[in-house]
Amino acid sequence: MKVTAVIAEYNPFHNGHLYQLDTIRQTLNTDIIIVVMSGDFMQRGIPAITDKYERCRMALENGADLVFELPVYFALGSAEYFAQGAVSLVDKLGVVDFLHFGSESGDISFLYEFTSMMLANESDVYKSTLNKYLKQGCSFPAARDNALSELLPDQKIKQLVSAPNNVLGVEYVKALIQRNSAIKPVTLARKGEGYSSDSLVTGSFASANAIRKALVHQSDTDSFAAQNTGLNQLCVKDHVPVSVYALLHQNRLLYANDFSEILLYKMLQAARHKDAFAGYYDIGEQLSHTLYNNLPQYTTLEAFALLCKTKNLTYTRICRGLMHILLEMTQENADTLKYNDYAQYARLLGFTERGKQLLKSIKANTSIPVITKPSSALKQLSGTALMSLRSDIHAADIYDSVRQQKRIRLSDKAAEIVRHNELTSQIIKC
Repeated sequence: MKVTAVIAEYNPFHNGHLYQLDTIRQTLNTDIIIVVMSGDFMQRGIPAITDKYERCRMALENGADLVFELPVYFALGSAEYFAQGAVSLVDKLGVVDFLHFGSESGDISFLYEFTSMMLANESDVYKSTLNKYLKQGCSFPAARDNALSELLPDQKIKQLVSAPNNVLGVEYVKALIQRNSAIKPVTLARKGEGYSSDSLVTGSFASANAIRKALVHQSDTDSFAAQNTGLNQLCVKDHVPVSVYALLHQNRLLYANDFSEILLYKMLQAARHKDAFAGYYDIGEQLSHTLYNNLPQYTTLEAFALLCKTKNLTYTRICRGLMHILLEMTQENADTLKYNDYAQYARLLGFTERGKQLLKSIKANTSIPVITKPSSALKQLSGTALMSLRSDIHAADIYDSVRQQKRIRLSDKAAEIVRHNELTSQIIKC
């Protein structure tokens, strides 16, 4: 039985993801597709537009067989930490033959050669060149790109390090090499719009970013169908599978600014001095000072992140840091997971009948616990694994509470509009 793993966010699942899963079946003769999917928070420092169970369902209805949750510390990590955490989980399942991912390059030989040559060993000359650009005030992604372009002045290299899916692909390959894993990496050339594109183009695969931006313009007082009328609705419908559109149709969607009030509360609780945020995961002194100094101008989460953005502090880095504060994620815990070889368990979110056949094999071969009931796991796990699971549950609780409050708020607003319309109608009749 051939098993292929995919690491994904599915925020939301779209036609490009469907194309990837279909390609895996056709080209690798895969029997089972395992997806390791981020939970309720994404690597770019944003919440998922709909919860992990709905997105798991999207995946299972469109080609996936088993879906495991990527723990929140990895899901909200840098590209390297995200990849190390996800690959460790895939590897520890003990049954995976291939790791399949999309990239702008589409050339696994080049990605593998590049990774082996430069990143897997992290040579001293690379480290010194990287530090040179960091000291010049560059953000880490910019410093990395500059260092690699300087050391390997080749146009193909420059294109590689400037493309987000290539960068993540390199980190996947790097993690497999460092783990001496038997899993074979396979890449598929990304088609359609780029990862960061915000346009919906007819006849092309749209990015998840573009689909989210199309959905965010909906009115908060009407049903999904009414919220997405006209071109916006038609474009979104054209770029996601029918079952996904139906699920989006049924749900209130969440966005970063929905978390603005609870984040401000958490920050005001902690903001005793400039270094108050430095102990949170991936923040440190510089970002802590920036957040503290700008806190009096806080309005919304997104506006605050833009306000804090500098030459060497990217918007995404800031958003991730803000989510770390919101979810009370510490640098100490992140380091502990790293020192204990990342993934401590595999939490199962869902499976098909075909996927169910593989579960027995996974349980016989995995080196980590497979969790199907978190309440039972809380009693059985200890140490680093227990800390990680509690963090996942806490993140889900925060997400669910914000979603519930939004649902209540919008229901009250809709009811108020109905009452207003009824009163207006009565006045007109009089």
